Amino acid sequence: MRLSADKHDSRSGRIFAAAFVISASLAAGALAWAQTAPPPSPDAPDLGAPIFKAVTQQLVAPVLVTDHDGNIIDGLKPNQFHLFDNGKEQNISVDSTLQPISLVVAIEKSARVEGILPQLRKLGTLLTQITGRSGEAAILAFDSRLDVVQDFTTDNDKIKVAINNLHAGSSGTRVVDAVERSIYMLEKRPKSNRHMVLLVSETRDEGSQARLKETLMMATLTNVIVYDVDISQLAVRFNEKQDAPRPSAIDVASQNFPMGIASTPTTVEQEYGMGNRAQFVPLLKEIFIDTKGIFVRNQSTQFARATGGAEFEFLRQRGLEDAVMKISQQVHSQYLVSYKPTNADEVGYHTIVVQIDRSPEYICKTRPGYWIGGAQ
Repeated sequence: MRLSADKHDSRSGRIFAAAFVISASLAAGALAWAQTAPPPSPDAPDLGAPIFKAVTQQLVAPVLVTDHDGNIIDGLKPNQFHLFDNGKEQNISVDSTLQPISLVVAIEKSARVEGILPQLRKLGTLLTQITGRSGEAAILAFDSRLDVVQDFTTDNDKIKVAINNLHAGSSGTRVVDAVERSIYMLEKRPKSNRHMVLLVSETRDEGSQARLKETLMMATLTNVIVYDVDISQLAVRFNEKQDAPRPSAIDVASQNFPMGIASTPTTVEQEYGMGNRAQFVPLLKEIFIDTKGIFVRNQSTQFARATGGAEFEFLRQRGLEDAVMKISQQVHSQYLVSYKPTNADEVGYHTIVVQIDRSPEYICKTRPGYWIGGAQ
């Protein structure tokens, strides 16, 4: 159940540690910044007009360093790292030690993915690859409702039971609401832990009350990383249950068939039945939608890219296992670069760039930035 507007605003205030100030001087400062600001980064999410001013705290930028062949580089020294916030180098601290992980696994359980749920149950045995021995996990299931089926625990057996007991629900898919609830859950976990969300769902969102814009801002300012495992529409169509075909309203004997084929119930089903080409119409439609969707940043993609996570596609169980393995590899190979922005008064989207002694030999993958809103 969503909180009332007053409670929602109060809780959002605690998350951001925000002091909301609406004044002519701040608006003038925002206008001056807008006139001198550099062009926005191509990675900056399209959040529309800024809506509020948030006082930023310590920001954390997990950094995965590789060479040009994709090989992970470890053993780097803190003084080799340089972080630039909107082009301005910052005073940073770098930690390569493994910190405990607090993970919320948000799993879609709508009626459309009923055929996929048996494959998702394998997650119960895979999550320890991400959390490790000292980490904790919680399970949030969602369709048109949000249900915390298992609160944070270090007991992996409880996680397995919670996932095994998932059953399909309604047709709603509240992706944005699920991420928002996950962020609120992580707010209560130890600040020294790394906070992550593993979103396992379709890319579509149906029925969310939370706004993508505010939820993205919450995630980036509270150092939450979202990893997205997309349940492919192709997998959904192959595994969903089909309704029994309705009988034709036209009498079988009165239907005409070519080349003298007899009009029988069998031939009617072969020519016009649900088991024939009519079944491929919605499947082909979903395939074309997915193809176009490669160029569209949907909600799940927005969360993963904006927070520095990663996107994976789940078509078969093997794909789910590979996704968890790659997430685990990334998480446990990252350097944690933290800093308090010296230019937090600059309203708008802040880009983050990390370099290793300004050397082109290494590629640094980190969160692309964060958004500081301005007064309206």
